[in-house]
Formats: sequence, C-alpha cells, structure tokens
Amino acid sequence: MKNFKAYYIIPASPEEVYQALTQEATIQLWSGEPAVMQAVPDTEFQLFDDSIAGRNISFNPGREIVQEWYFGDASEASIVTIRLHPHAKGTSAEVRQTNIPEEAYENIEEGWNNHYFGALQDFYS
Repeated sequence: MKNFKAYYIIPASPEEVYQALTQEATIQLWSGEPAVMQAVPDTEFQLFDDSIAGRNISFNPGREIVQEWYFGDASEASIVTIRLHPHAKGTSAEVRQTNIPEEAYENIEEGWNNHYFGALQDFYS
C-alpha cells in the first residue's frame, strides 16, 4: 500500500472551495460528471460517474473533509483528508490519501493532479 500527499493552489476562497467539494451541483459543474454527495458524516458518495466511491467520515466547513475511498476488497481503508488553508492566491489545498493499492497508485496520482484538483483549478481560473 502507498500514500499520496500533494498541495494545490486554487484561485478561490477556502469557503468556495469547500462548497465546490461538498455540493452535488457544484461538483457536477467543475467535474462535468454526475455526483452523489452530502456534507454529512456516515453518508456514501460517488464522484466522476462512480469511478470514485466511498463514505464521508467528517466535515469541518471551510477547512477539512475526511473520507474513506473504496478499493474493491482491499483489507485496509484508504483515508482521504483534504485540508483547506487561506493563501495569498486563494486557497492552498493539502491532500493526503493513505493505503492506496500499488496497482492503483499511478491512476490515483494522475486523477488528483489532472481530473480532481486540475479541473477545480481550471474551473476557478
């Protein structure tokens, strides 16, 4: 299992970025894909036409999102923590993901960089 950590600068306030990551309609706008999301702990979510699915663990509005992402029958949970910090250019988003199966790591890294935060950066640019 591998871990991923990265930082992204998004030209929007932490509150705007938080809303973009937790509201279905806004997720659909920046991702271009259907989304099922509620900012409520212990609810299931599905993003990018079901290519990302999991369970919401906790929310701290404008600051932090913690989720469990599902990887088939993996024995250990993959935990995603997104922390939002004010930055001179908008928001610094810190992403940590633990317990990524070896065979999925490259796709996960590319997904974060190009499809998830890459699309969010483009949306606000």
